Amino acid sequence: MKALVLAGGTGTRLRPFSHSMPKQLIPIANKPVLEHVLSGIKDLGVTEIGLIVGDREPDIVDALGDGAGLGLSLTYLRQDAPRGLAHAVQVARGFLGDDDFVMYLGDNMLPDGVVEAAEQFRTHRPAAQVVVQKVADPRAFGVAELDADGRVTRLVEKPQEPRSDLAMIGVYFFTSAVHEAVDSIEPSARGELEITDAVQWLVARGSEVRATEYTGYWKDTGRVEDVLDCNRQLLDQLVRSVDGEVDEESVLIGPVSVAPGARIVRSFIEGPAVIGPGSVIEDSNVGPHTSIGGDVTLSSTHISYSIALDGASVSGVHAVHGSVIGRSAAVSSGDLVTRRHRLVVGDHTRIEVAA
Repeated sequence: MKALVLAGGTGTRLRPFSHSMPKQLIPIANKPVLEHVLSGIKDLGVTEIGLIVGDREPDIVDALGDGAGLGLSLTYLRQDAPRGLAHAVQVARGFLGDDDFVMYLGDNMLPDGVVEAAEQFRTHRPAAQVVVQKVADPRAFGVAELDADGRVTRLVEKPQEPRSDLAMIGVYFFTSAVHEAVDSIEPSARGELEITDAVQWLVARGSEVRATEYTGYWKDTGRVEDVLDCNRQLLDQLVRSVDGEVDEESVLIGPVSVAPGARIVRSFIEGPAVIGPGSVIEDSNVGPHTSIGGDVTLSSTHISYSIALDGASVSGVHAVHGSVIGRSAAVSSGDLVTRRHRLVVGDHTRIEVAA
């Protein structure tokens, strides 16, 4: 089995960060979303992966290389514009050949993994298998209708009156039968080749299409709020590890990870929290569910439930909460500020918070 990962989207909902970096590289618990995705695919025993990329290809190549460092073999496949998930399958036709494959959206986080779904696909080998989850409002999703044996009887994209609460969540398993399907459908009203239409084409022609219900944590990291929630979820699984320098006046409580080269000086850190390599935390308070990237500087600052990306600095600002501070961004204050602040600060930005 091979894998096809879609990482060509522009990420308009994640601005300002997506202006300067691919949305798939936003860090969750100090590791890019795309790296989490690739790790989940590796857990399936799949190491040959095609990455659909767009204009941000150089950034993704720079971050992942050929995949050898992750124990994977990556092939980059350029899609000239976002023309739909089924079009991505067409782009990857030469890479996929006649092999079975798993297709995975590159901004989806499923930390509990889809090993069970992969095992079911390998056992039954239907033409297609979709991964679904029950949602409160299915109208925003592609919805699967199933029979009593878990076979898909109908797929509907964003139905106004859904007859099922099972939403497709961005993981699909296919045999080579899907190639005829994607070549047989027409673009949707938004001008894209929809994978939902391709799978429905298989259903309509009597091919076996099955569904596996995923009951674990799932998040599409398309918005800042989703990124922070996902960061919280992953940090709740953190194991304490202190490899950096912590002075005698500092206190670390609970699961705190301090990377080699990081320094903690006269500070209080309450986990779960992760401090990246080369970062300096001085006279500061770091609260739960906070990820501090590499080479970050915190000085006289109180920050919690937040993410500070590589190279960021925050000085003299108290009560930073629910915030994302971009790469090499600087946030400072001339006076100590006691109000709570929620900041979404893009890369290389300078912000001064007034009292």
